[in-house]
Amino acid sequence: MKVFSYDSTGSKSVIDYDHFTFSGGEEHIRFNTIDFSDSKKIEIFERLTDSSKVVRLMVAVDALKRLTNEETRIELVIPYFPYARQDRVCVEGEALGAAVMANFINSLNFSKVTIWDAHSDVSPALINKVTNIEQISLLTRCEVLSQRLSRGELTLISPDAGASKKTIKISEKFNGVPEVIQAQKVRNLRTGEIIKTEIIGDVKGKSVLIADDICDGGRTFIELAKVLKSHGAVEVSLFITHGIFSKGLDVFEGLIDKIYTTDSFKPANEFKHSNNINLEIIEM
Repeated sequence: MKVFSYDSTGSKSVIDYDHFTFSGGEEHIRFNTIDFSDSKKIEIFERLTDSSKVVRLMVAVDALKRLTNEETRIELVIPYFPYARQDRVCVEGEALGAAVMANFINSLNFSKVTIWDAHSDVSPALINKVTNIEQISLLTRCEVLSQRLSRGELTLISPDAGASKKTIKISEKFNGVPEVIQAQKVRNLRTGEIIKTEIIGDVKGKSVLIADDICDGGRTFIELAKVLKSHGAVEVSLFITHGIFSKGLDVFEGLIDKIYTTDSFKPANEFKHSNNINLEIIEM
């Protein structure tokens, strides 16, 4: 977690703190006391990728409000919004995870909450005072990828119907130069397993770019890349906003040639690279 103070001129300074976890599992934070008289805004940047960080955030906000007598607005930046994929109740007895997390964030009463490329429209609708940075704004920060798209060197692949709108927005950003081809997954309705992937269009001899918001284990993109390669795609690249890569990058070997992702889920130095896959991390 990084905490910054902004003064009346807009200058940004780091607020230092000590943190440790008690033997009973309780999170503890103690900020170094500073003069907040000229502090106009406090910004907290955190990757909420485990439950301990959620508790740490809660404790940090309480401490900062006490230090500032609740007179300084506090903003939150959480690039990866946890539980965003649980934006509906699929089976009776489950929780609506996105709503649970949004309610927690709202309870801390931030003056602004910034997230990146929400999984669906559900999460932004649930969070108070939210700004959702769209995928296209993040993608265009990668100069190499932007240049290839603007020259029409890459054909865009929408991996499923849910990603179609975002994929079309990417093409529109580059004046419609990149062609868009739709893919669709056929699932077993009982197990959720992907039975097959279909491509609606011709990719023979083309370099293609799959664009989506989250890659966890990568099964969706592995199956899609297999079909793209079997249909004659000469190069398959992947742009993912939130790169979790829980199975590592080696699972994409021989199928996906280049992967572009942001540092939303973890810092650039924590990514494990692969000798056979070109990984480019867009640091924000």
